This record gives sequence, structure tokens and C-alpha cells, in this order.
Amino acid sequence: MIPRYSLPEMSAIWSESHKLAVWKEVETLVVEAWVREGVAPQAAADATRAAPEVDVTEWHERERITNHDVAAFVDVLAESVTEGGEWVHYGLTSSDVLDTAQGRILRDAALLLLKRVADLFAVVQRRALEHRNTVMIGRTHGIWAEPTSFGLKLATWAFELERDYHRLRHARDAVAVGKISGAVGTYAHTPPSVEAYVCERLGIGIEPASSQITHRDRHAELLSAIALTGSSLERFATEIRHLQRSEVGEARESFGKGQKGSSAMPHKRNPIASENVTGLSRILRAYAGAGLENVALWHERDISHSSAERVALPDACIALDFALVRMTKLVDGLVVDTERMLANLIDTRGLVYSQAVLLALIETQGLSRDEAYRIVQRNAMQAWDEGGQLHDLLRADPEVELDADQLADCFSAERFLRNSGVVFERLEAVTL
Repeated sequence: MIPRYSLPEMSAIWSESHKLAVWKEVETLVVEAWVREGVAPQAAADATRAAPEVDVTEWHERERITNHDVAAFVDVLAESVTEGGEWVHYGLTSSDVLDTAQGRILRDAALLLLKRVADLFAVVQRRALEHRNTVMIGRTHGIWAEPTSFGLKLATWAFELERDYHRLRHARDAVAVGKISGAVGTYAHTPPSVEAYVCERLGIGIEPASSQITHRDRHAELLSAIALTGSSLERFATEIRHLQRSEVGEARESFGKGQKGSSAMPHKRNPIASENVTGLSRILRAYAGAGLENVALWHERDISHSSAERVALPDACIALDFALVRMTKLVDGLVVDTERMLANLIDTRGLVYSQAVLLALIETQGLSRDEAYRIVQRNAMQAWDEGGQLHDLLRADPEVELDADQLADCFSAERFLRNSGVVFERLEAVTL
């Protein structure tokens, strides 16, 4: 991922130096396991453990000769082991190292993503509770619907983040596995006890039936969970972008001192963070597609997946990490214009209360649903087309027999939110 969208903590997990350090840990644990099996001498394990980390530059130089990344790594590491270097990579195939190390790296990356989701959830939860009674227009198809609250809108985000969290956690558990089972997964040259020792100490599970690799449905699941989380962020970002539109103006991203919204138009305050997150979510969905394509490999394996996942796995983790942090800051500093929300609600001319009148006519006057619907619709269309308040048009309609109090009750926003407290009770009970 380009530096612009890379944060230090996640970038460190995916750095080449860290990757080589995990490869070395896998190789070292295997030698230790061979000592436990009574095959390798203790001195070999001690020397491998004490060997310096493989230098990235030296590794690249050796790879130019071997044209094989793991073989180059093994050569450099074995040469640096002062005693017993011949035991490095003993009984292994490249994927034993690659996939086992990757299982550990993906576990750590997923753990960081889970923390980021939990951080965002906490901010959204807090702001949802803060605005539980902030009345605004609910919109469907982009058109006025019925009154809702900004807190309810945010509550839907919070519960979606809870689902994203659990999807990511399940995907983390699925992908955090290793295999030390040899060229085609038969344990022909390494007993299962070696695999168990290595994976246990790395804090990952074991692929129960590997081929030459751990199976890529696991990686596809993680990339899909990442893409779904990104799609959630895009939903939130799209809502903020709509609310920030000049004609709506109900919420907006914070605007820092010295910030410029446009190089040409000094008045501009654009939803740049939301638009940025929207774009990154598209990348994440593309990576999920690559992950799904990587599942079907030839026989025990081929490497058609390799080039794709070298890009997709780190970039997806790094991009989502950045997007989560950016969205957390955005929601935390989101400016909510409650006065504009109320003004926009008033500007609906009472049309958003139409269903309450419909139900009152059925309940009070005993009209059929279709009869009541057509009465309200006729007056609502007049308000749409000619102006005026729906309340006043209904009062003047001889077919409407509701008294003043009954009609006024229909045009109360509180009526629409009277049962919404249950949502916030549910939300307060959630912890991640």
C-alpha cells in the first residue's frame, strides 16, 4: 500500500523485516522441535536462535541468484548459524515456512483490525446515545419519509460494526493456522509433533488436512470480512456525504484551522474524509474478489495465488486499518447541526406525518385502509404541488372528522419516537 494510506503499526506487521523475522522464528522452532524428537543436537537449536535476523538487502541479493525467495532466505540464515546450520529447513518445504509464518502475521494483523473496529464502535455508540433524542427527517429513496432521530441512525451503524467485529474475529480464527506437513501434506519427512510444537508456540492453529499449503478459503474469508467492513464504512461515509450536501446541511465533517476545501473556491468545505473512505472501500472489495479467485488451485497447489495475495493481503489490511482510523476521527469530530435538522423537518410542510393521519382515520372514523389512504394522499399531493401545510389542508377537508387534538397528535415527532428507547437499551448492552 502506498505510504499515504499506511499507518505505522499495521505497516510494521507487514514489513519485509518483520516477515523475515517470523520466517526465522518458524525455522528456529522447527530445529527446536527436532531436538525434542532426539534428531538434532541442542547446539543447533541454540545457534539458530542466537543467529542474527536475516538482512533484507542481503536476502534480496541472494534471491537474484536463487530466483526463489525462501531458498535465498534459508541460504543466508544457515550461513549465519555458527553451529549446526545444516539443520535449518530440515525436512521442510517452502510452504511450511511461508504459510505458517503468514498465519501468524495474519493473526496479528486481524487483531489490530479488531481493535480498530472496537475503537470506532465505542465512538459511534457514544454519539448515538448523545443524539438519541435529536429529531430529524428520515429519508427513503432520498425522499422525505418519517421523523427519526440522529441517534437511531447512528445506532444502526453501531450494530453493523458489532457484526463486522464478529465476522473479523471468526475470520481471524480461520486464517491463523500453520502447517509443517511437507511437500504434499503427508508428514513424510516431519512427524505431526513437529507441527504441533511450532504452531502452539506461534499461537496459531493447525491446518487439519493440508496439501502443500494451508487452504485459501481461509484467506478468502478474511478478505471478504475486510471487504464487508469496508462496505459498512462506505455506508456511513455515504450518509455523511449526503447530510453535508449544501441543500441538506444537517451534519458535516470538522474543518481544521488553515484547511482549504478547494484550490480555486475559498468557500468550499468538502466531505473529503468520507469520500476517501468511499474510494478505499472499492479497493477492499476488489481484493476480496482476488481472494475468492485464489481458492481454486491445481492439485496440491500451484502458485497462481501467490502474486495476487502478496498484494491483496497486506494492502487490504493496511487500507482497512487506515479507513477505520479515519472514520473514527471523522465520527468523533462530526459536527451535527440540530437546528438545521429541525428546520428541514419543518420545511416538509407536515408531509412526513402522513402515516399517522392514515392510521388515525382508520382507527377513529372506521374507514377502510384504501379510503383513508386516498384522503391523505389527495391532501399530501396538494401540499407537494401547491404548497401549504398538510395539517391545514386536512383540517379543511370535510372527509376528515378528526378533532383538533387528534389531528395535532398525528403531527408530533415524539409520537414517532415513543418506542425507540428499546434500541438504545440494546445498544448500551453491547461491549466489544
